[in-house]
Amino acid sequence: MSDGIYVGMSAAVARSKQLESVADNLANARSVGFKASRPAFESFLPEGGDGGKVYAGAVATGVDLRPGSIEPTGRPLDLVPDDGAFFGVTLPSGAVAYTRDGRLSVDADGVLRTAGHPVLSRSGEPILVPVDDVTPVVDANGAVRVGELEVGRLALFRLEGAVERHGGSLLTPTESAAIPVSGHVRTGELELGNAGPLEAAVQLIAAQRSFDQSMQAIQTYRKLDERLGELGKVR
Repeated sequence: MSDGIYVGMSAAVARSKQLESVADNLANARSVGFKASRPAFESFLPEGGDGGKVYAGAVATGVDLRPGSIEPTGRPLDLVPDDGAFFGVTLPSGAVAYTRDGRLSVDADGVLRTAGHPVLSRSGEPILVPVDDVTPVVDANGAVRVGELEVGRLALFRLEGAVERHGGSLLTPTESAAIPVSGHVRTGELELGNAGPLEAAVQLIAAQRSFDQSMQAIQTYRKLDERLGELGKVR
């Protein structure tokens, strides 16, 4: 019966990973630019087994790049890239990450930032804005202007292939390519997380039930093992 315990344990571990993923999606359903994670499951046959028992496992967790819902804000530095494009930002390590978080701001040094990091221009450099009382504006082509002066154009990218989350709304490529694209942006809007609260809540309940069933199976097989051990005892 111990094999049955291992089957239940593998299922419980897989469901626990799903619970973590779904709970994260639910918590960030309204986080700007958040992309949901989707665990992938696979069945395994034990080595040398007869095929009578199958083990389950969560083998990977992918990131869903589909767009989320749009929320109007009316603020001139709130942006949404069209056609699923991403902004590029520079990390402290010098690496480039990508995000749909369009809450732009200008720091004390005049660096245009989003998601806490400098935004890349089409030349691959951060965009510097004169530090004064004039709020920059961004047109539909991604040009950043202060009055009549254009200080840079936002770089837009299309992600193809696998990516991983780098905290919050930031994504970094793993096997994917970040391809520069010529696109447009919409101002006065933000994109929220692409995991709806209702969808995530339903998935959470289903995953919790499956986890509970796996734990119940483990307890059942454990009791059967105990009964089998008692059969050989002399009373």
